Amino acid sequence: MVHRPDTLEHAPLGRDSAYPEQYDAGLLYPIPRAANRAPLGIEENALPFVGEDEWHAFEVSWLNGRGKPVVAVARFRLPASSPHLIESKSWKLYLNSLNQTRFASQTKVEETLVRDLSSAAGASVSVELLGVDDSELAPQRLPGECLDDLDIEVSDYTPSAAHLTTGDEVVEETLHSHLLKSNCPVTGQPDWGSVLIRYKGPKLDREGLLRYLIGYRQHQDFHEHCVEHIFTDVMQQAKPEELLVLARYVRRGGLDISPWRATPGLTPPSLLRLARQ
Repeated sequence: MVHRPDTLEHAPLGRDSAYPEQYDAGLLYPIPRAANRAPLGIEENALPFVGEDEWHAFEVSWLNGRGKPVVAVARFRLPASSPHLIESKSWKLYLNSLNQTRFASQTKVEETLVRDLSSAAGASVSVELLGVDDSELAPQRLPGECLDDLDIEVSDYTPSAAHLTTGDEVVEETLHSHLLKSNCPVTGQPDWGSVLIRYKGPKLDREGLLRYLIGYRQHQDFHEHCVEHIFTDVMQQAKPEELLVLARYVRRGGLDISPWRATPGLTPPSLLRLARQ
């Protein structure tokens, strides 16, 4: 049996939930970030990073004023400083509650989404509604050098910061891997993803970094907290001057999640979506 954290006691995740037949903002289930940050030594009033959780929703629909269906792809951005993240199953149920709801305009839909999501997150959430053929949704490739062809032996499938070692050379580089896998903290289902690390500081041993990232393979946590775990470990072990950690997780249930955390002043590549998202 998979352990259900106390913060998820009443969450719909992992349960058989009927899809709502009418709009209901109460379906959204906020989860305090503090509970998972505390074990990493992250204090809510002194975050060591800036960042966002970027979501794409591919199953967004509503009715126009005449009852005709409208479909869209939604992009949401939650600030990392928000006191809550939003549990994904509840988010999916909430979005589906719009399916038979009439709105006078797309602007009204956006206003509704901003109001409800911001209330749940406890901070301002940005919302964009894109056409299903919008060029912004075209897949791209991660920048930097890929670590995945390194011929390494792996026997440890839990995160170990001991793998993160550095040399004396100071570098500025961007590395990425598509071998990231973590597991849902409630259902245990696999969450596949890619991770990008951009830093300036003592050069990371690449084989050790890849072993470290592979170590999340049996780790159970939310996408957002996996990224914060990686950020915290790299900062503590390598002590870079600058650091950006970005994960782009594969779509599940019509939603993909792409959290990023960075030292102030760094921002991720813009409008970056991968083919398997």
